[in-house]
Amino acid sequence: MEINPTTISYQSVYKIMTGSILPRPIGWISSIDSNGHPNLAPFSFFNAVCSNPPTVLFCSSIRGSDGKTKDTLNNVRATNEFVVNIVTEELLQAMNASSIEAPPDFDEFNYAGLTLSPSVRIKPPRIKESPIHYECKVKQIIEISDQPGGASIVIGSIVHIHVDDGIMFGNDKINLTALKPIGRLMGSGYCRVTDIIEIERPNNIIGGKK
Repeated sequence: MEINPTTISYQSVYKIMTGSILPRPIGWISSIDSNGHPNLAPFSFFNAVCSNPPTVLFCSSIRGSDGKTKDTLNNVRATNEFVVNIVTEELLQAMNASSIEAPPDFDEFNYAGLTLSPSVRIKPPRIKESPIHYECKVKQIIEISDQPGGASIVIGSIVHIHVDDGIMFGNDKINLTALKPIGRLMGSGYCRVTDIIEIERPNNIIGGKK
């Protein structure tokens, strides 16, 4: 099948993309509005950008139900801060609960049975139950489209990192077996990291070390 994406609906394009670009990491984003009210929501269009300076991004889509931007995007535009909380197997149900579409003053932390924990360098709270948090300041917001199916890319500079000692090897390696991260698939599907394949990279031919 050959597909020109302009000839099918954005919903069909979404299904093809989310059914093939996977598994996707989940950015569980906590933020606050201009009045300090906390918000929590998961985003599966999320990833690392680089480590120098440490940078992440997530994409906040336009809600299909009413064509409006999500509370998370409104919050980071207003405050320029957010936290990325890492999702584990133990937190899967809570993460799913926090994906509910609700009014801006709805308390997703309480609804999902989670505990707010203060951040060190920014105002939005962390999820106490999550073993890894990245405190971020907004570096740039790029609006791709304000139409249903569109999104804005939020690029954040990591200003502080929290890692539970129990999931660490030494000072800079994560124990995946202890972390038990969750990945996003399509529809209502998620996946565990239960089968790891390790392959040595080829030696470099040009410049530098691996």
